[in-house]
Amino acid sequence: MKDYELSNRRYVIAGVAIAIVTVYIIRLFTLQIMSDDYKKNADSNAFFKKVEFPSRGVISDRNGKLMVFNQPAYDIMVIMNEAKDHLDTLEFCQALGITKDYFIQRMDDIKDRSKNPGYSRFTQQLFMSQLSDKEFSVFQEKMFRFPGFYVQRRSIRQYQYPYAGHVLGDVAEVSPSDIEDDDYYQPGDYIGKLGVERSYEKQLRGEKGVQILLRDAHGRIQGKYQNGKFDRKPKPGKDLTLSIDVELQALGERLLEGKIGSIVAIEPATGEVLCMVSSPSYDARVMTGRQRGKMHTQLSRNVWKPLLNRSIMGQYPPGSTFKTSQAVTYMTEGIVHPTHTAFPCHRGFHYKGLRVGCHGHASPLSVVPALSTSCNGYFCWGLYYMFSNRKKYKTVQDAANTWRDYMVSMGFGYKLGIDLPGEKRGLIPNAQFYDKAYKGSWNGLTVISISIGQGEVNLTPLQIANLGATIANRGYYYVPHVVRKVQGEPLDTAFTRRHYTKGARWAYDYVVSGMRASVLGGTCKHLNRGDIVICGKTGTAQNRGQDHSVFMGFAPMDNPKIAIAVYVENGGFGADYGVPIGGLMIEKYIKGKLSPASESRASVFQHKRIAYGSRNR
Repeated sequence: MKDYELSNRRYVIAGVAIAIVTVYIIRLFTLQIMSDDYKKNADSNAFFKKVEFPSRGVISDRNGKLMVFNQPAYDIMVIMNEAKDHLDTLEFCQALGITKDYFIQRMDDIKDRSKNPGYSRFTQQLFMSQLSDKEFSVFQEKMFRFPGFYVQRRSIRQYQYPYAGHVLGDVAEVSPSDIEDDDYYQPGDYIGKLGVERSYEKQLRGEKGVQILLRDAHGRIQGKYQNGKFDRKPKPGKDLTLSIDVELQALGERLLEGKIGSIVAIEPATGEVLCMVSSPSYDARVMTGRQRGKMHTQLSRNVWKPLLNRSIMGQYPPGSTFKTSQAVTYMTEGIVHPTHTAFPCHRGFHYKGLRVGCHGHASPLSVVPALSTSCNGYFCWGLYYMFSNRKKYKTVQDAANTWRDYMVSMGFGYKLGIDLPGEKRGLIPNAQFYDKAYKGSWNGLTVISISIGQGEVNLTPLQIANLGATIANRGYYYVPHVVRKVQGEPLDTAFTRRHYTKGARWAYDYVVSGMRASVLGGTCKHLNRGDIVICGKTGTAQNRGQDHSVFMGFAPMDNPKIAIAVYVENGGFGADYGVPIGGLMIEKYIKGKLSPASESRASVFQHKRIAYGSRNR
């Protein structure tokens, strides 16, 4: 019995001993093989990896005017493992012009892995960013007193003009999600946040370089490791040439001062965006340096939403500018004949108790004078006959989806694909939309308002400008884009392919005639001038309050150079704001300058203000 107990005790003791040895072996394996803490520690004692940041690509306008460039700046970096506990905090804070509370909080934030997931006490961490030359020179004199702290040369963005903030965007420190999405970035790096700075980030940022320096036991730099054999030089970012004309952009921003709205101009032959104005806007120059976060917060809290790029994010009823797309659809589908079909309009469309009002003009009308006078009646009749045509379409749903297909082919209802972040798609309803809304019981009269760009139809100002470019090209468009050239790269083929609509070329010819007639004696008659042959279409988009003023046009009529959309919220009739602003923009681009008389008119519109009251936009 005793021998049995002794034998069991030996096994227990042996088992415990084996377990302890196993635990030690596993721990040693983890520390030495699986964990890189000791390797980092050893490397940090012997090597100092100095990251060299590339210069970010500069940005110019279409005429070579520099819009965005770089200015030297300096970051203060810290290696926690080297920062001494006996650091003279007061002297350090005085050298950087910060408070002791800021110092303590910043050091805590660096070590907080929830805020700084890439933290390691052996690698450089960002303590303070974007010091100016003056701030850096003060700190540099005393830097030898602060072991563990280093200076890293960087650059910050500078903006030459106060214009095109929505197009250019800005640069700011990376977020944890940015680091998670792309391992190129480390805490303290910078990334494009908005505009082309965001959409062309990979081209603009370049590639980081690195110097591997040797250190002695006291941490002092002794020189390059193996004479720089393993160093890697930074590759500068690629320069961008925008399609934007900064002078045209400046005029557009002047004309929309004190107003909410947008101006978008496109070169029809290429799809290049000549200007993109969104009002209210902001000065890109305030979104730089250490004040960027504060300014961004202020702008984001502004009730007028100056950070919102209404040109691609605003979704509005297009009003009568939309009638051009209806004319192409009706003619191509054979619903109307361009000269033989005429519809009555006795101050509006009247049928089966339904009335859509219109202003007084000659009646009946064919398509060209209907466009010239912006006749509601004509386009309501056209939609009614299309949606009720059972010889051509089996059901109203078939007719509605055919109509929808035409609209989609013209660039409506989906994102056009511009090279800017945040584009919205607008809304083009289909049969399923109305089946759900009306439980399957509806017809052309139910949805008659879509024929005049009201009801459920919503477009962005970019889509309205693209409609102008499509008509100018007589039936095709290029995807609008704001970058004309990337240094050393061909333009993305997405921007060089023609997109043909379902509309017939000959149908577009009649629409061009109607838009020209509008300028010669219709709703755009104030644009009738001998030196520039302009085609235009007004829009007065109904709204709960004052109507929106809209204009869409292009010039010259043949071999067009510019297509434009102007949208002024609560501006009233299209002729009140849209037409005169559009005319000034066309003159500026085609002639290179405004005449004295036009400059005087521009000054008047610059100082015109629309009383919007206090509301959330």
